[in-house]
Amino acid sequence: MMTPETVAWLRTDEGRRCVEEQLGRDPLQVALDRRVPHAAEVATQVKYLRRAAEKLPSWYEARCIVPPRAFEQASSEACAAHKRIDGDAVLDLTCGLGVDARALARRFRRVVALERDPLLADVVRENLHRMGVHNVEVVTAAAEEYLAATTERFDWVYADPDRRGADGRKRVRLADCSPDLTVLDEAIHRVSERLCVKNSPLFDVDEAFACFGRCEVEVVSLGGECKEVLIYADGRDAQLTATALGRGSFTVRRDALDNEPCREAFDPQRYGWLVVPDVALQKARVACAALRGVADLWSNDGYGFAREEPVGPVLGRVWPIERIEPYDPKALRRELKGERVELLKRDFPLATAEVAARCGIREGGERRMAFTKIGRDFWTIRLKPLHL
Repeated sequence: MMTPETVAWLRTDEGRRCVEEQLGRDPLQVALDRRVPHAAEVATQVKYLRRAAEKLPSWYEARCIVPPRAFEQASSEACAAHKRIDGDAVLDLTCGLGVDARALARRFRRVVALERDPLLADVVRENLHRMGVHNVEVVTAAAEEYLAATTERFDWVYADPDRRGADGRKRVRLADCSPDLTVLDEAIHRVSERLCVKNSPLFDVDEAFACFGRCEVEVVSLGGECKEVLIYADGRDAQLTATALGRGSFTVRRDALDNEPCREAFDPQRYGWLVVPDVALQKARVACAALRGVADLWSNDGYGFAREEPVGPVLGRVWPIERIEPYDPKALRRELKGERVELLKRDFPLATAEVAARCGIREGGERRMAFTKIGRDFWTIRLKPLHL
């Protein structure tokens, strides 16, 4: 656990040099090395800096101080950079490690970032200095007390509420997070007409509309994994957006959303292409709307099936189908026992590990199969290799 004394030492030339010298070693070896001053803390920094190389490359390059809990709760730099807000001044109610504050500093002339933990606030100031960011003012204060005292106006208020309770359990509903934005609504509107909220990937999109009415809800994925649910409450028309970072977005007005699945009878001989919607489409509950015109048969929880190869960009993956057949684990076991197969599944009652066990196969390999349920029937979809 970080203390003011260890943070003060990590800020010294000796502390920075020590972490740099140990960066290539196994953190456990560092922790047990009596020759290393503050060995436990140096080992922790080595461990989390190495993890930051992928998630927070700027923090790694600047050899920032990385508190473990703040690191775990922080956005990745890629997600932080995506926030679609800008202007002259922004108030960040929940600074944390400062990842979003740093990203906002590129979009706003001035950022005021609040952090109630004095030690973490001190770490953020040091890290921003190391990264050469000079337009972020880190204020040691809770959101509630700052909003009650300030007379400033901001173009935007940004918040990423703490989703861990005192018992350490994760919270999902806004009212259970800290700060509770549902009770700060009036105080926030005194300082800005625009609010952007980052939520957990588990956050229900319907709660956003229940809490904020007219707003845009954006589900963001990266590398096929849902990362966050954003709310833009600035008076815009209610709409849903699914964004796969680096791949594209799909937006639909909520009052124009058509979520009816295709009613076409399923003929396994008819389809040559499998469309796997990006997870952001499914989380935003807009997969049906996005697949309309791309696939000939689809569902919100499963796959899309197309007779011809889809033309143009698709927010998801498209696989050529070898054949579709009823799910028969005994037949698959006789044919494939011991072989390696990459398994995909959507709207299927078994986990991939259980499918593999029942079919006697091992997960991985170049051959691919998908499993799904259509109507009352279960199907195995054999996939051809992707075109290179």
